[in-house]
Amino acid sequence: MITLASDFGTPYPAVMKGVILRRCDARLVDVGHDFPRQDVRSAAFWLREVLPEFPPAVHLVVVDPGVGTDRAALVVRAGDHALVGPDNGVLLPAARELGSVETYELAVDDPRSSTFHGRDVFAPGAAAVHEADLDRLADLESLSPVDDVVDLTFPDPEVREDGAAGEVLVVDGFGNVVTNVPGGAVADRETVTVNGDRVPVVRSYAHVDPGTRVVTVGSHGNVECAVNQGRGDEAFGLAVGDQVALGWDRE
Repeated sequence: MITLASDFGTPYPAVMKGVILRRCDARLVDVGHDFPRQDVRSAAFWLREVLPEFPPAVHLVVVDPGVGTDRAALVVRAGDHALVGPDNGVLLPAARELGSVETYELAVDDPRSSTFHGRDVFAPGAAAVHEADLDRLADLESLSPVDDVVDLTFPDPEVREDGAAGEVLVVDGFGNVVTNVPGGAVADRETVTVNGDRVPVVRSYAHVDPGTRVVTVGSHGNVECAVNQGRGDEAFGLAVGDQVALGWDRE
């Protein structure tokens, strides 16, 4: 299969699908096309969480604020998977979760547009990789091995005896605020403070009344600031990139 992920909304993903289907008979699966616009780090986070759940596939990713510039186009071999997209770091966190990483630069031949490389560069590239032997990617004339690529890593939190200092990585569609603080930091705690305000720590949202602010551990294993049947970002006044100070009593 070929999965597709972008910040395009509609109808641009359909154009990429048309390009692919003219070149191969891959089963096409949408990961999503509503990633935050031009937010490479948020897309990288969600892809790291989602793509390891797939069987071996080619993953086409286009979150590309540098489209039309001299940024390279990449194909990344990662275990039994391949990822195709811009050289801006968006591919690397997911690739590392999928297996050992090999990186290749994808040759770009006079794209029709300087603003839609999803159609002109990455969709044809994904189709070509789909049709190739994954163990012989270097044999593709359009690919050349490359080591100097843009990487992306997520900031590390500081976890102490009396609390933790972290950062908001993403806010999901429900308004849940996902931090970089590992969930183990709040294990077995009944309450913590979030930027000075004390809130309960719960296993799931329904353990408190609707509208109650909580701290919980999301499916990704990180600490979340949330509201039962509400938006945590609004209730806590937090946005992507904000600093979060968690506090607890020393044991």
